[in-house]
Amino acid sequence: MSAKSIEKLKDVISCLTAPDGCPWDKEQTPQTLCDSLIEEAFELVEAIRADDKQEVMEELGDVMFLLLFIAQRYEEDNAFTFADAVDSGAAKMIRRHPHVFADAKVEDQEELLRNWEKIKRSEKKGDKKIFDSLPKGLPPMLKAYRINSKAARSGFTYESDEQCLGQLDSEWKEWNNALESGNKEAIAEEFGDYLFTLIELGRRKGIKANTALDITNNKFLERFAKMEDLAKEQGKDISEMSLIEQNELWEQVKK
Repeated sequence: MSAKSIEKLKDVISCLTAPDGCPWDKEQTPQTLCDSLIEEAFELVEAIRADDKQEVMEELGDVMFLLLFIAQRYEEDNAFTFADAVDSGAAKMIRRHPHVFADAKVEDQEELLRNWEKIKRSEKKGDKKIFDSLPKGLPPMLKAYRINSKAARSGFTYESDEQCLGQLDSEWKEWNNALESGNKEAIAEEFGDYLFTLIELGRRKGIKANTALDITNNKFLERFAKMEDLAKEQGKDISEMSLIEQNELWEQVKK
């Protein structure tokens, strides 16, 4: 990333927010840009997972634009500059990687992650708890993964995958008991408990539930679109076909 490119983008933002600039851009604040940042981040992730390099490049530019835009607004309020944020990030990474930038030694990745959490907590002033740094706005599935990950780094986790599997079986039984009771609140709660444990089992196997589910979502959407095409070739509307006919199309697509 060249300094010249960054300055060019900053100049664009300055023109957009100047008195004779864009009416919309002039009204934006760090708070109003939050939703746009989240949307662009999702679009970037989608492009990366699709391995669309051209789209990744464009979405990276969109995210960088918003990051610089937000930084400029804070700079205008004399809070900090974009350079301050970059320098702070670099210093933080150096501080949190003493096994790279200093003489600390780690035996394995597990010890590395435990040290990471200890360093993070030591950076915070006051009596900080382990989950204080967990963003409150994370999507629930990603949050569950992060909760399990942080708990494991603190040593609070199952001693083996077999124990986790045993807990998963217990949660399944509790969910079925809740189903039999007909209590909607209990059913929802036990379903959540089962998902939480399943996400932890995936984490222990190196699987990120959010990513895995996104792959499955896209696979389903692709297959269903092909089902619609097959139905159209038969002169039918898929929504008017019987479930048996739909399943036949589904099996054709899978093959």
